[in-house]
Amino acid sequence: MYKVIKDFTDLHDMDYSYHVGNIFPRDGISVTEKRLKELSGNNNKQGTPLIKQVELPDKK
Repeated sequence: MYKVIKDFTDLHDMDYSYHVGNIFPRDGISVTEKRLKELSGNNNKQGTPLIKQVELPDKK
């Protein structure tokens, strides 16, 4: 699971706006491993990580 750490507009998802704390990708959208690397690294238009991988909370 990924969380947004910097606001951005996803140019690959009809300019959908993501805000800090949102889950990425939103429900119903699938993304490639390459896109996840792009957004979680510096190789994107903002030049800074936009999402961060987080662990799923344990469901008991």
